[in-house]
Amino acid sequence: MTKSQSVAELLPKLRRYARALTGSQSSGDAYVGATLEALAEDPGILSGTRDPRIAVFNAFSRIWDSAESSSRGETPDPDAPSDKHLTGLTPRPRQAFLLVAMEGFSEEEAAEILETSVPELRRLVEDSGRELAAEIATEVMIIEDEPMIAMDLESLVEGLGHTVTGIARTHSEAIALAKAHRPGLILADIRLADMSSGLDAVNELLQLFQVPVIFITAYPEQFLTGERPEPTFLITKPFPPAMVSAVISQALFFEQKAKRRSPRSSARVR
Repeated sequence: MTKSQSVAELLPKLRRYARALTGSQSSGDAYVGATLEALAEDPGILSGTRDPRIAVFNAFSRIWDSAESSSRGETPDPDAPSDKHLTGLTPRPRQAFLLVAMEGFSEEEAAEILETSVPELRRLVEDSGRELAAEIATEVMIIEDEPMIAMDLESLVEGLGHTVTGIARTHSEAIALAKAHRPGLILADIRLADMSSGLDAVNELLQLFQVPVIFITAYPEQFLTGERPEPTFLITKPFPPAMVSAVISQALFFEQKAKRRSPRSSARVR
């Protein structure tokens, strides 16, 4: 595949990223155009063994970072009002969130694109989570039978600005807690204290109401082979806190975005 073909394949993703980053398609396309000009003027950007995705997004990031702060963004597109949550984020956390949560780059790849370290990238993602929570804060139910992990998740969730409705250790506790305090997000383990299933509990709850779910488990194979509820996200233990922060923000952001697009849809299917 030629370099021009590689760039052409990446162009739709780059335009999507630019639009979300700037808040409008016209502004985003202007940055994309400037990036394409830079790539044409310096073919060396795509040379060597470097991943073309990283090279192209890094070139875009350099142009974005060098722009005057006063020219970053226009009035958000009225056809996509959910994007106002993103344009409200400060620039670097916004970039970090979009690269990891929307474009699917790993922490190492996103750090390379932004020319920073992985620890700093994680800090930026956590910052984005707190800033997004200020816009779309919700009540979170935790289904987890290991006390230390449950406490860590509770601290992380509250640190982002959300409220924890409670912690359930078994299937029956989860059902009772959700009925008493309907959550806006569920964090669930799969294998629970009494050998009951968090997967079964979530499936039962989703028959009562729709809510985004994040499974956090040391047994991902059980999620892959069982009856999987939708929409769900999966994190494998042990997990870096920044990953949980990013996925929480991702789940809530796309849940809001889906509601804007269709009243019958409550979350983005992953």
